[in-house]
Parts: sequence; structure tokens; C-alpha cells
Amino acid sequence: MTRLKRLCLVLLATLAPAGAASANCRPLAHDQNTYTICTATPGTDDIRLFHTDDADEVLGNFGRINAMLAVQGQTLSFAMNGGMYHPDRSPVGLYIEDGVQKRAAVTRSGPGNFGMLPNGVFCLTDTTAQVIETRAYAANPPACRFATQSGPMLVIDGALHPRFLPDSTSRNIRNGVGVTEAGEVIFAISDQAVTFDEFGRLFRDVLHTPNALFLDGKVSRLFAPDLNRNDLGLPLGPIVGVVVPQTR
Repeated sequence: MTRLKRLCLVLLATLAPAGAASANCRPLAHDQNTYTICTATPGTDDIRLFHTDDADEVLGNFGRINAMLAVQGQTLSFAMNGGMYHPDRSPVGLYIEDGVQKRAAVTRSGPGNFGMLPNGVFCLTDTTAQVIETRAYAANPPACRFATQSGPMLVIDGALHPRFLPDSTSRNIRNGVGVTEAGEVIFAISDQAVTFDEFGRLFRDVLHTPNALFLDGKVSRLFAPDLNRNDLGLPLGPIVGVVVPQTR
């Protein structure tokens, strides 16, 4: 998919209402690549994960989440896909939504990006956020209100994942999340295909997140109405976003 197509809108009905609070999303360039980053502050911003509705039907897209939130007078300030999923769109690894664990953590190695250990968990409490290596999480699970497992880790205690190659030819649109030392959450999505090494260095060297997690590639999409962005694509599994009150 071209960058132009990724910037196109789908139906206006899927967008947040005009005047919704800013998600603090902005473009960022690094090492000849461009990205969109969105920041959020745990305890101040309402960061959530979404997967199914009250009827246990997979939501799958940003518009359905907004329709569900509208009943409560709320809307998405921004959102992106929030972790890997099976063909039925169920989460691959650990998944916790509103305090309920729906999938257990997977600690073994395996095929694909998810199984390229170390992988990790993005964990949200009411006031904090962490990116935690999965086996460390399993050894001492924190009380996550929301959590999603994905892989590989992009940055581990300030170091890039040991299997990333500077000369890799594997490129994809990628999205991920990191947490700064001050506790700010930074989400990023590439505007063009990038390598893992390039994406990891963005989080380590520019966003300064000691730990960061790859959320997905190829299917990566962003909803950011302040940027007139609502990326097209097939239905998703887990989705992460910031919720704000509707302003009209």
C-alpha cells in the first residue's frame, strides 16, 4: 500500500467528531525514514485495549470502537493495532482487557516475529505503563488492567534486540510502543517500509525508551483524526487507543 493510500480517509462516519481532544500525534523523521508518533500519559490519558464488544463479537476496526464509545459520550483520540492475532483475530499471546485475562502469556520460542525471543508485554495499570520482557512478566506478573503480548522486543534495557541486522533486507510498515523513563507512552508507526534495526533505533536513539515492543507489521494501521488519518485495511485483532469525551 502506498503512503498516499495510507493517508486516505474511509467513510466520514468512522471518524471522531470534530473538535475531539488532541491525541498529540505528529510526524517525525529519522535516518531517511518518516514516522508518525502519538504520546499518552498514564493516569492522565485514558489508554485502553479493545478486542470484542459486549456480545463477544470482534470489533476489528476503529469505526466500530467509536460507535461503541459514542453510547457513553466518548470517542477515540487515536488508535492503532495493538498486537498480533490468529486468523480468527484472537490474540496470539497474553491479553488482558479491563482486568480480565482472556489469553495466557506464551513464554516459549516459536516461528515468526512473535516467537523471536525476547518478546514482551505492554502492561497498563490505572496510573502506569510498562514494557516488560515476557518471561520477567511471567515470573512476577504485575496487576495490569490492560495488557497485550507481542514480539519481538525492539529495545531491551537500552539495547536493541540481539537478532536485529543493520543490513537486513526485510522491510515492512511497522508499529510499536515504548515507555520513557518518565513513564510517558510513545506509539509509533512507520510511513514506509522499514527494517527492525531502523525501527528499534528510532525507539532507542530518538524516542529514548529503555524498553520498546514491536506490535505488528504489514497490517499496521493508524487512526488519528487530528491528522486526517484513518488507514484502510482488513479487520484487526487487538486495538490500542486513547479515549476522550465527545465534544458535541
